[in-house]
Amino acid sequence: MFGLGTRELLVVLAIAFLIFGGKKLPEIGAGVGGCIRSFKKGLSEDTPDKTLQD
Repeated sequence: MFGLGTRELLVVLAIAFLIFGGKKLPEIGAGVGGCIRSFKKGLSEDTPDKTLQD
């Protein structure tokens, strides 16, 4: 995943835990997950491009 190994991911998670604290991380994770879900849904919708309708 993005060229990150297990050690690098653990370091990133440890730093995030130190910065945001244990109570805030689930909220941040839920927000990021919702954004990714919304982005994927937007990509999969079959809507015509408005610039091609001319």
